[in-house]
Amino acid sequence: MQTAPPEVIAGLKEFDSATIFNAVVESIGGSQGGMELNEKGGVPENYTGPALRCLLPEFGVAVGYAITGEVTTNDPDSEPISWDDYYDAIADAGAPTIPVLKDVDTRPGRGACLGDGMAAIMKALGGTGAIVDGSVRDIGGIRAVGLPAWGTGLVPGHGVFNLVRMQSSVNVASLRILPGELLIADEDGCTKIPLGHDPAVVLEMAKEIRARETKGRAFTTGPDFTVEEWRRRRKSG
Repeated sequence: MQTAPPEVIAGLKEFDSATIFNAVVESIGGSQGGMELNEKGGVPENYTGPALRCLLPEFGVAVGYAITGEVTTNDPDSEPISWDDYYDAIADAGAPTIPVLKDVDTRPGRGACLGDGMAAIMKALGGTGAIVDGSVRDIGGIRAVGLPAWGTGLVPGHGVFNLVRMQSSVNVASLRILPGELLIADEDGCTKIPLGHDPAVVLEMAKEIRARETKGRAFTTGPDFTVEEWRRRRKSG
């Protein structure tokens, strides 16, 4: 897995997921970078939908590379593979990771995919957060562990809990995530930097956007703001 330098990862953590989305859009120009497109105008849909909830917003932004897995939470006849292999993938990444779990049970969301014990292991192995397309439990314990978490809901239990597939593409809240894609997650949800797209380029664009927006906000909240001047500046770029 190709990874960005630590200073790039640290720099991306200074930005929210919405700014990173804007930076990806502006940095790819007209090429689209192989990302999914919406139906109307070619804007990349490299962000999660509203089903994904930030469960511990007090922890702020998490940045890490996706380690994906598919799990069943209750199906007794699912064919399990070793959780050791999944944890090894987190430990061997050589960079900050965000474990991403997809509930593929016949009743997705009925049981939990993540609890405080798993969260503690993930954090110890280099996880900076955990994203679950499914339910989470032990949220107080996860808070105590200090691992940011995202999910579609909360439940207190689970049944037969099996890992059935790992390091494949998964669909999380309408976002297709590939193993090794760089994720930026916060209280808005999750934005991805697709494979093959340089995170350093995205970071520099995010800095430009922040400077531009800071300047624009200073104008719109200042004493000299008028609609006419706002329209003039907008037209002149």
